[in-house]
Amino acid sequence: MTKQRRIFDANFKLQVVRMIHDQGLSVSQICKDMKLGETAVRRWLTQVQAEQGGLPGIGNPLTADQLRIRELETQNRQLRMDVDILKKASAFFARELK
Repeated sequence: MTKQRRIFDANFKLQVVRMIHDQGLSVSQICKDMKLGETAVRRWLTQVQAEQGGLPGIGNPLTADQLRIRELETQNRQLRMDVDILKKASAFFARELK
């Protein structure tokens, strides 16, 4: 009889964090009302604060800015690998022509 782990999307997490900040509700009150774990909610608060401060945060990004940054970093990494492959290929073919 184990509890099944619940999965929350980023919008829900942001909504909970906004309720705490905007409405001035306490973490324990939110957790009791919504049947959430305090550790998870505190982690969401920490992550949103980190992301708003420009840091990457922990886990999957919650804010749209951090999501976009992660997408751009992934794209940048892929483009760097593509350029590296093209450099190696051009060096290989330059040696073949000599």
